[in-house]
Amino acid sequence: MEIWINPACSKCRSALTLLDAEGADYTVRRYLEEVPSEDEIAAVLDRLGLEPWDITRTQEAEAADLGLKDWARDASTRGRWIGALAAHPRLIQRPIITADDGTALVARTDEAVRDALSR
Repeated sequence: MEIWINPACSKCRSALTLLDAEGADYTVRRYLEEVPSEDEIAAVLDRLGLEPWDITRTQEAEAADLGLKDWARDASTRGRWIGALAAHPRLIQRPIITADDGTALVARTDEAVRDALSR
């Protein structure tokens, strides 16, 4: 499995601690340094079963600067949202775990991390 993290994020550090405690085999992607492409974001969204606005940190200053709260949330604007996430990775919710079974989840709770471990 792979986990997308921001090392400054307490939820990310908690997820890593739990993964280590469980002896999980995983790789870390510091997504602010190794920014995912639009294609990678779209693929993760498909694995998550979510839309880009579902994983967007709308409270960030960058979101306000972009005016995201006023963007439509429909199929016609999906690409625009994905482009914004690729251009401004700080807006991506974290941590995200891509599981070995082809699924993914936003692992903000211990329960979510354990769910990823069970896949």
